Amino acid sequence: MAIIITDECINCGACEPECPNNAIYEGGVEWAITDGTNLEGNYTLENGQVVDAKASQSPIDEDVYFIVPDKCTECQGFHEEPQCAAVCPVDCCVPDEDRVETVAELLEKKSRLHL
Repeated sequence: MAIIITDECINCGACEPECPNNAIYEGGVEWAITDGTNLEGNYTLENGQVVDAKASQSPIDEDVYFIVPDKCTECQGFHEEPQCAAVCPVDCCVPDEDRVETVAELLEKKSRLHL
């Protein structure tokens, strides 16, 4: 499952540089699939929407840091545990119970993001 950042976030930014997928953004910041990847062209998001990998997407949260679920792999294939959760001083990086994914699905996502 993807990780989410709860509204208990204190906006310290400790999580952002730890993400191997560049899936974490400061509140209010636009994001793109290509950020931190070598992707070009069209990319199909998990909801089926096809977007240009370089196209800016609307922020998921305006107030606190957020994790783009389409880019979060829970650090599978990179680390033993999600690095955002490991460094968060207030434990606000938690599993998203609404987005259950298997290890195989997370590794497939990693492969799609990092060709």
